[in-house]
Amino acid sequence: MPVWLRFGVFVASLAPLARLVWLGNHDGLSANPLEFVTRSTGTWALVFLCLTLSITPLRRLTGQPQWLKLRRMLGLYCFFYALLHFSIWFWIDHNLDPGQMWADVVKRPFIAAGFTAFVLLLPLAATSTRAMMRRLGVNWLRLHRLIYLIAIAAILHYWWHKAGKNDFGTVRIYAAVVAALLGIRLWWAVKSVLKKVANKRSADCV
Repeated sequence: MPVWLRFGVFVASLAPLARLVWLGNHDGLSANPLEFVTRSTGTWALVFLCLTLSITPLRRLTGQPQWLKLRRMLGLYCFFYALLHFSIWFWIDHNLDPGQMWADVVKRPFIAAGFTAFVLLLPLAATSTRAMMRRLGVNWLRLHRLIYLIAIAAILHYWWHKAGKNDFGTVRIYAAVVAALLGIRLWWAVKSVLKKVANKRSADCV
């Protein structure tokens, strides 16, 4: 993959943050700036999560393994925006008080789902380097399958939050995208199992 393309993706991934900074400097963060920034960072975390999940299907469908070179970058940007989203909630809403934070997690299901997604992202971000991939070996792959649980928890977080406002328009789109990205993986897994069973039966018949 050309270096200029990876650099372009890197710069483009910073555009949502640059937009927030620009809007903040030009009084464009709506009447409720805190809610606007919180919602925006959370949405972009979900967007980058979907982009990260799309890399493997894109690689398999196109037969171009170079797409994998973007996966780590997109995953780290997902964590970056999720960290901003979490930090705003923890800092502004709860004054960096773990007790208040935990009470909110226990009290509200949509907060619990979002908190779960963020906590599960932490070990993935921490083990995203090539050195950690080599050190963990096959366990690295097992650990990074947590992204499937993260995707489900993120959708639940978004869905339950919108349920309180009876606003399901946008969240249905993200839910459909995540369902498709996870569904195609499930289909491939089932096909792989069926193929192994068929090969075993053929070998037994020989």
